[in-house]
Amino acid sequence: MSTPLHDLSAQALVGAYRKGSLSPVEVTQAVLDHIARWEPRLQATWLLRPEAALEQARAAEARWRRGEPRGPIDGVPTTIKENIATQGDPMPAGTAAVALRPAAADAPPAARLKEAGAVVVSKTTMPDYGMLSSGLSSFHRLARNPWDLTRTPGGSSAGAGAAAAAGYGPLHVGTDIGGSLRLPASWCGIFTLKPSLGRIPIDPPYMGRAAGPMTRSVADAALMMQVLAQPDARDSMSLPEQVIAWSTFDAGAERLRGLRIGLLLDAGCGLAVEPEILKAVEQAARLLERAGAVVEPMRPFMSQAMLDGMDHFWRMRSLVDINALPAEQRVKVLPYIRAWAESAGAFSGEHVFRGFSQFHATRVAAVSACSKFDYVISPVSPNLPVDAELPSPTNDPLRPLEHIGFTVPFNMSEQPAASINCGYSASGLPIGLQIAGHRFDDLGVLQVARAFELIREPQRPWPQPPAA
Repeated sequence: MSTPLHDLSAQALVGAYRKGSLSPVEVTQAVLDHIARWEPRLQATWLLRPEAALEQARAAEARWRRGEPRGPIDGVPTTIKENIATQGDPMPAGTAAVALRPAAADAPPAARLKEAGAVVVSKTTMPDYGMLSSGLSSFHRLARNPWDLTRTPGGSSAGAGAAAAAGYGPLHVGTDIGGSLRLPASWCGIFTLKPSLGRIPIDPPYMGRAAGPMTRSVADAALMMQVLAQPDARDSMSLPEQVIAWSTFDAGAERLRGLRIGLLLDAGCGLAVEPEILKAVEQAARLLERAGAVVEPMRPFMSQAMLDGMDHFWRMRSLVDINALPAEQRVKVLPYIRAWAESAGAFSGEHVFRGFSQFHATRVAAVSACSKFDYVISPVSPNLPVDAELPSPTNDPLRPLEHIGFTVPFNMSEQPAASINCGYSASGLPIGLQIAGHRFDDLGVLQVARAFELIREPQRPWPQPPAA
């Protein structure tokens, strides 16, 4: 049985376009038809524009016929997270509280994708202000997990994670400030790379904030990195231009031989790791050992004080933003987010300063702990995806970030970190393995992830749309 067009990888599509055996138009139409079957239940898209997508596909088809593709992903269906500006489109940031104004220009990730000829099928949904690991939003419909529609896809790149797992085309881009790429990747069974800070420019830039590819395979993520990892002056933290051979992402399982890999099973803060997740990550470690890596246990380097300090600073930042809104708009913010932010009202200046200091303390601790190893593996999340309607795993606005202890340190240390599926729960939910590398070693993380992709146990079929 041949692979449906919507399930083909970007690598396969580009090869078929080059040969003339497939057209971007027929592929885009197939993706749109597939989205139409899924979307009434999944609710992952915003600004889904079939005619605009087909117009882009026709232009790509003409370029391929002339033998003049615009870039390495010309004609490939792609989605872009809602908080990445696309010219002329409003950017609600997941909340009903902000005024909708058209963006003046494409943000760097969107600009690079369009310049390379990607067919932008849709934007994808996110929760209020990107501050939830959930698809719950006061503006968008509730995004759900295609593996189990009663569960969350994670967040804040909620729609992107769901779209990638459900087959809304092969390429998706999201953002991450504490785990917002890796958490939905883990809970939706896909691959993502949160790159070194500044590797993929973003506008507006912010401490720890990164954009990254969300795909079903390491190969497609590496292909996206060719396009996305280009300097842009609008990002004050953009890395200098560097020639990186992203096409060498596949160094085979031999890449693992002799590597010293740290195994982190306790984040040192937040929720305890669920037994099924521990089992899957420990099995991943055994597979890496059999392939020739030296895996050594790590002591936790995070603390609850670090996690709480970052949380409290973010509460104050959000309170300042929310208080700047007119009263009639402020009440539209998701109640959970309002309660979380308003809890900062009693914080003293000293308390907020001490909270802010935990970002640097986390950075120092992460870099020091990882310095002994070539790479570090861990769970992505301590818990399996919770009910879709819940804003966070704890459902407690005073304990909202108890699930990001494994992910957030690598935002603050600016290190690259990937999520790749390493197993399934008894109920069939995916479980993600985090692979982190030293700062700037994005290609190395992709190579180790690809090596694991080659040695891991067979993957289950991707979920299919529910019967009408």
